[in-house]
Parts: sequence; structure tokens; C-alpha cells
Amino acid sequence: MNWMKYKLLYFAISLTMIVISIYGLSTWGLKLGVDFTGGSVLEVKISGDVSTEDVKKVLNESEFDLTSVLISGDDGFIVKTPPLDAGEKNKIVEALNQSYDEVVELRYEIVGPAIGPELVKKTIYAIAIAAGAILLWIAYQFKSIKYGASAILAMFHDSFILLGSFALLGHFYGAEVDFLFVTALLTTLSFSVHDTIVVFDRIREINKRGGGDLVDVTNRALTETMVRSLNNSFTIIFMLVALLLLGGSTIKWFAVALLIGTILGTYSSPFVATPLLVTFDNMGKKIRERMKK
Repeated sequence: MNWMKYKLLYFAISLTMIVISIYGLSTWGLKLGVDFTGGSVLEVKISGDVSTEDVKKVLNESEFDLTSVLISGDDGFIVKTPPLDAGEKNKIVEALNQSYDEVVELRYEIVGPAIGPELVKKTIYAIAIAAGAILLWIAYQFKSIKYGASAILAMFHDSFILLGSFALLGHFYGAEVDFLFVTALLTTLSFSVHDTIVVFDRIREINKRGGGDLVDVTNRALTETMVRSLNNSFTIIFMLVALLLLGGSTIKWFAVALLIGTILGTYSSPFVATPLLVTFDNMGKKIRERMKK
């Protein structure tokens, strides 16, 4: 199949997603959770068959500004909110007492951000260093910088669109960025590069067996690896969908982030990284031809 025939379409799809992401991030930004902003943590024990959704409903009806409600052991719930004083905390406990027979306050504390500006800065530096190392390593292994550049651009393509997706989800559905989202983001980085290397390795193998024009080699490599990549991705997607449907509200957005990242990684390897490789190769040929003239 002539996959590269539609490379402009692939670029148009990616550009559309990037533009939407830029709009979402610039207009609404990311909705940061307590891990980034700090706040109050109230742990209570509620007897009976009560879910996190029940607790959220009671507190939302009382118009409290909630960040999240998490399960903590047997009959325990952790309510995270923006910073509250003792009076506001007592109102939350009273609202719960009015709805449930037995509510026991176990813990209340005001916490600072677990992910401060300095840690965010160091994380960005670490990602930049890792991206540079991946770029050089792939370039060394495949004997060309264009392979490394294509893989890294596809990796950042996936990460940026994932951030943009959560800007939209945060605005419309209240999705927050927390420790679990950072974990999902880093997982997306690794998944994207891993899947791209599989395609590039098949291109290298075909070149060793005789090769030919890079467009033809790329089309053949994609045809040979497409089923394997889809099967691998679908096994992950099925698991994440099950986790999303059955895992409860505590890990809901974590599963959503991983699901979006997996889909993006599956798309970007054949339809972003590989077309970029062909584009860079064509640009290199044109530059060499001009230099000869």
C-alpha cells in the first residue's frame, strides 16, 4: 500500500490537533490539582454503603469547592479542596452529618503543593536532556540525524496534544492535572518512541536487504509492521477502557490520559514520524542537488 501518498493528509490532521491544543492551552490552560496548587485535605469515615460519587453529590449540592474525593481504606474518604479555614471545614463535616448517620473526622490538614515550580523546572530539564540523548542515540544507531529528529518530533507531537486534550477536558469536564497525569504523560513519551523505533528498524532491515527509494522502503515497512502495531495497541486500549469503566473515579482521568496517549502514539509512529523521515530525506536531496549546481 502506498502509505506515503497521503502524507500531506497526515500532516493536516496533526496540524489540526496541534492548533486545537494551542487554543485550549492558551484560552483555558490546565486545571491544576492539589499536587500542584496545595490545599486542604479532610479525611472522614462514613458508615454504610457510600461511594465517592455519593459524597461528591452531597458536597456539590452544598456548593463546596471540591478538588477531588478519594477512597481511603474501609469506609474512609479523603476530600481535597482549596485551602479552607477551620470554620469552612466544619461546614463540610456538618453537611456530611446531615446526609449520613455516622461521620467521623479522622484527619484535617492544609498541605502545600507537592509539585512546586522548582520540581516542574527540573522535570522540564530532565525531559529535554532525555530527548537530546534519544535523538543522538537513534541518530547513531540508524546512521542519520533525520531518524532521531523524526522520532523526537513525533514524541513531542503526542505530548503536546495530550496536554491540549486535558486543557479541553479540564474546561468542559473538570479534569485535573496531578501526579497521575504526569505519570501518564511520561508513559506516552516512552510509548511513542518505542513504537517509532519498531517502524524505523524495519526500514533499516529492508535497506540492508537491497533497499531502494526511501518512499518505497517506507511503504513496505509500514505494511509489514502495521498489523503488529495495531494488535499491540489494541491490547493496551482494551485494558485501559476496562480500567476507565470499572476502575472508579479515583483513577478515571489517569486512564483517560493513558488512553489518549496510547492512541496518539499508535497514530504518530506511522503517520507522523515516518512521513517526517521521508520529508527530511527529500529536503536533504534537494539541498544536495542545489549545492552541486
